[in-house]
Amino acid sequence: MTKDQRTGHIAMFSASVMWGAMAPISKFVMDGGLVDAVTVTDVRIFGAALLFWLVSPFMKREKVERKDFLKIFGAAMFAIVLNQGVYISGVSMTSPVDASIITTSLPIVTMLLAAVILKEPITSRKAIGVLLGACGALLLVFGNRLMPGFHASDSSSASSNVWGDLLCFFAQCSYATYLVIFKDIIVKYSPVTLMKWMFTFASAVMLPLSSGRFFSEPWGAVPAGQFAGLGFILFCGTFLCYFLVPLGQKTLRPTLVAMYNYLQPAVAAFIAVIWGMDSFNIIKVVAVILVFSGVLMVNRSKSRADSEKAMRKVSGDSGADPYSDVM
Repeated sequence: MTKDQRTGHIAMFSASVMWGAMAPISKFVMDGGLVDAVTVTDVRIFGAALLFWLVSPFMKREKVERKDFLKIFGAAMFAIVLNQGVYISGVSMTSPVDASIITTSLPIVTMLLAAVILKEPITSRKAIGVLLGACGALLLVFGNRLMPGFHASDSSSASSNVWGDLLCFFAQCSYATYLVIFKDIIVKYSPVTLMKWMFTFASAVMLPLSSGRFFSEPWGAVPAGQFAGLGFILFCGTFLCYFLVPLGQKTLRPTLVAMYNYLQPAVAAFIAVIWGMDSFNIIKVVAVILVFSGVLMVNRSKSRADSEKAMRKVSGDSGADPYSDVM
């Protein structure tokens, strides 16, 4: 593992921990009844755009080529607007359990898209790793059903809805498309430059759709604790995460980046236990082991660059690998 790859893993792990913490914190904020899910999304998008613009003057000046603005706009639509906005709409229509299950489809969709578009091989080790991670994530969702004392009425606060399920799945497909299709843009520009423009484009799209609702919220009545939660969601769960994720995307394969999605329910479950929102048991221990084992197996699977390098060794060709820096 190279130094850059190690940095990529640290970046993705840190982002996954913060994203995992957002689940219980967002629940705390929205349970107050004063701030809804759409407003939380607006805080993330509008606030992150402002933060990235405030930080950009202190970073190395980087000019974006005119031809790349259209690609960055597309990246913003897939990674921010369609992912965050559509997912929240889906959750509002279906049960949290269904939404959690569908979230675990991201690595599988990413693996398939990477195989079709980037010609990434679906090795047996990679397939097993994705399956292990999915089993661990599903076990976290359904674990309480297997333990004594579980009450079915606690499993969901909303009934399942096929359209809501489809919206949640579409959101995962949208982010998987971003990971695969826009790899060249992610590698080309620094995280601050990329995210500054992505969140700006996302804000321009969201502003006419939800600004009226955002400004009409009773902000003066929101308690300090919920404001602190919104601060964490904005600064840690959005600004820092979207700063760190491109660092991982520059050095790690799309499937491996997506595999870190499985860590989020593990982190959320751990924090919920500490806060007394859930209890820790052997089911959760097994689930976390499965998640980490899956990530490890995908990390050790061969990329397209590895396969091509091995083929050249067999054929006696020692030329440089053109994909070694981007896959």
